[in-house]
Order: sequence, then structure tokens, then C-alpha cells
Amino acid sequence: MAKSERTRTRTGSHRLPAALLKAIDAAHDKLATDVVVLDLRRASSFTDYFVVCTGRNVRQVKAIVDAIEEALLAIRVRPALIEGYDRAEWVLVDFFDFVVHVFTPETRRFYALERLWGSAERLAIPESNRPADAEPGPQPT
Repeated sequence: MAKSERTRTRTGSHRLPAALLKAIDAAHDKLATDVVVLDLRRASSFTDYFVVCTGRNVRQVKAIVDAIEEALLAIRVRPALIEGYDRAEWVLVDFFDFVVHVFTPETRRFYALERLWGSAERLAIPESNRPADAEPGPQPT
């Protein structure tokens, strides 16, 4: 069995740190796609989670990164490091407890972090389950 085949996927966000959830919400607000959280607590000693998401192009990648940084600064969480912002094909934002990776589609396919960290538990974050997406509709009469 290949390493990536052992990866378990679980949907939900009940165990995730508040700052990480805020980063995910900010990414969703800028229309990031294919948002995945990899739980690295058993596989790594340098961070607890990876957040991996995709922007359609370099402009959107930068917008996603800017929104994440702004949202976390609002709660006094500063990134330790931001790498790759100038080219914006793969931007890494390190918040110590979690690292956010924002990719263009081609770069994400090429580097395939989810396969590289195949032993990590994959926590899928469905966009449709976000409370901000639930707008009140017409009330039945």
C-alpha cells in the first residue's frame, strides 16, 4: 500500500485552532479552491498543520495571502515568514503552529504536497459548510 493510500480523510473543523480557522475563512472569502488541512502533529516536529489551497492565477494567490495575513493580524497573529510572494505561484506563510501554502493550479499539481505528506491525516474543509456561506433565504409564509 502506497503512503498516500494510507492517508485518512476526515471532514470537519471541530479540533482546529481558532487562528487556523480564521485563515481558512479568509482564503474562502477570496475564493480559494480545494482547501485542505493536513494534520502533521504525528508526522512532523516543525508545525502542527498545513493548510493547502489554490488560487486561479497569481493575482488571486496574492489576494488570498493578503487576506489571510490581514485576518490574522486583526487577532494579533503575525506570520514568522512569507516566502514566494513576488512570483506568487507558491506562497508559503508560516504561523509556527500551522503553515499556509497557496498555489496556482499548475504549481500545486507539480509539487503535490498532499502526496508528499501522505502519512498525514487529511482534514477536508468543505466550502459549503462555512457559516458565512449560509445566507438567509425567503421565509416560508
